[in-house]
Amino acid sequence: MPATNPGHQPAPATNPGHRPVGSHTPTSGGLAKAALPYLDAAGSEVAQVYVGNSRGWATPAGNPAQDALFRDGCAERGVAVYIHASLLVNLGSPTAATVERSVQTLAHALRRGAEIGARGVVFHAGSAVDAGHAEAAMRQVRESLLPLLDSAAATGGPMLLVEPSAGGGRSLACRVEHLGPYLDAVDRHPWLGVCFDTCHAWAAGHDLAAEGGMTETLDALVATVGADRLRLVHANDSKDLCGSTRDRHENIGKGAIGEPAFAELMRHPATANVPILVETPTERHEGHAADITTLRRLAAP
Repeated sequence: MPATNPGHQPAPATNPGHRPVGSHTPTSGGLAKAALPYLDAAGSEVAQVYVGNSRGWATPAGNPAQDALFRDGCAERGVAVYIHASLLVNLGSPTAATVERSVQTLAHALRRGAEIGARGVVFHAGSAVDAGHAEAAMRQVRESLLPLLDSAAATGGPMLLVEPSAGGGRSLACRVEHLGPYLDAVDRHPWLGVCFDTCHAWAAGHDLAAEGGMTETLDALVATVGADRLRLVHANDSKDLCGSTRDRHENIGKGAIGEPAFAELMRHPATANVPILVETPTERHEGHAADITTLRRLAAP
């Protein structure tokens, strides 16, 4: 398996402490037409987009003209691009049709990622759903992911990035230590990276708001997955209490996690050079611009 430059990762940064910051970015009305002005207005260095319905199974073809404009526009701006796969994806489902559609959806996202210059495709770790299905669910993860990972690696395409869930529902991975068995299921394939979501980790019981809590969680993440497996961070505050298993995002510093935890996030060695993006509530670009500004302020020594 190739292991060079996974997911089009850039050469080492001239500023090793820099953490590019951006946001989930709307694409309705045309990928380049909608996203590029949004990126400029929000001051984004990172973009995450959907390439299909976020809550559906459709796998639409792209518009080659819009793809080229978006790809070139992001390259000119130095914007790193990521795709978030449909929220329906569940490789651990006991329903065979759901697993099949999940594989098709991830394959589509990887193809579209290659077409628009994306570095990675984010997908949720999934759930066994039924109590007696956990062991079979992890076999399904292996059988489903390995061909996708091998194909992406062979072509130098985007990496797949597994995102632990907020917990509940017999999740296959919600706390960071659960990522160990998940990665082991695919032999720690070099093309499977990790996307760490702060709201999910908080909902799953990691007390990020405690002094040193974010640092402790990131230390545990590195100990579990290795120093180079973290490829993307979703920085989201939370509307709910720690351990709630509820995934309700709030603007940075306005929720239960609070600014001090995000300051730890922005200064932790594990996040150096790792793109960080917000998926926080916003009307047009104004909210994301504010959260991006806040994260950059918290990164300052």
